[in-house]
Amino acid sequence: QVQLVESGGGLVQAGGSRRLSCAASVSIFRINPMGWYRQALGKQRELFALITSRGITNYADSVRGRFTISTGNAKNTIYLQMSSLKPEDTAAYYCNALSYGNGWYPFGSWGQGTQVTVSS
Repeated sequence: QVQLVESGGGLVQAGGSRRLSCAASVSIFRINPMGWYRQALGKQRELFALITSRGITNYADSVRGRFTISTGNAKNTIYLQMSSLKPEDTAAYYCNALSYGNGWYPFGSWGQGTQVTVSS
């Protein structure tokens, strides 16, 4: 079972930037796309960014143009560069491996996540 560890969260002012990291216990990225999810208090966890092994990316409208997903050289790490942060970006952020079946769904075990809090 792949284990995932997210890091890099913290408190940031609106308009600021933050970089999150996600380390996988094995290099699964050769096979499966990887995605970033977030879950705000009282809301469902949502997928908002993904990257395939070929480097194809896709973003939710809410983050497109502000967030960038990328991979590390070792192929077992992905990053999320966040800029122009807004208070509504406040959430716990998670990564996971993805599979497709009538939409993208996560198939790895969830890590502990990393909290990002954006102050106004």
